[in-house]
Amino acid sequence: MSAKIHYQNTHFVTSAPDIRHLPADEGIEVAFAGRSNAGKSSSLNRLTNQKNLAKTSKTPGRTQLINLFHVTDGCHIVDLPGYGFAQVPLEMKKKWQKSLGEYLQQRQSLKGLVVLMDIRHPMKDLDQQLVQWAIECAIPVQVLLTKADKLKSGARKAQVLKVRKDAAALFAGDVQIDAFSSLNGLGVDVLRKRLDEWYAPMLEVTESETDENISEGNEDSQA
Repeated sequence: MSAKIHYQNTHFVTSAPDIRHLPADEGIEVAFAGRSNAGKSSSLNRLTNQKNLAKTSKTPGRTQLINLFHVTDGCHIVDLPGYGFAQVPLEMKKKWQKSLGEYLQQRQSLKGLVVLMDIRHPMKDLDQQLVQWAIECAIPVQVLLTKADKLKSGARKAQVLKVRKDAAALFAGDVQIDAFSSLNGLGVDVLRKRLDEWYAPMLEVTESETDENISEGNEDSQA
């Protein structure tokens, strides 16, 4: 893949309460999902080298809408509502889970799922359900074990190996697991490489169209 994605150029497009208010279902979308206290917003900001692309809050559960970000032509990131935070009112929790479920089950442009889990408390029931759903839909998963800076190097490596072993026993699909820290940047290169792979088909289409336009322009100038 010759084209390079400049993640720092990512910008906000829109917020939607449900998939009916999202733009056309086309191109390639990579969704970020996780428990409300998993550090999803901080991870998006670190990925894009921006401080305020995704709004962070000291109160988990503030992401109540589906947030869409433009990465490059035909490529988007979708920040899904956080799930599983106990202090969120039940009705609000049901509303979020409905919009989350609709997006995951019906959005055809979804081609990759990044699931964020606190490295100290990974693979909770809802996390496992989310990964299993993706596998059943043949969607590849990148699990980020966030807040990895909270553990010393030896403990961090041991935890990553344990989660990988557990995942191998639980899941049969394309699930990659890596440590991540939005504080010191650990794992950000791994994440960008994974996203590059998922976006590659759209970049190849864009490059092909550009080459065709250049060729047509040269033919017109020679006519």
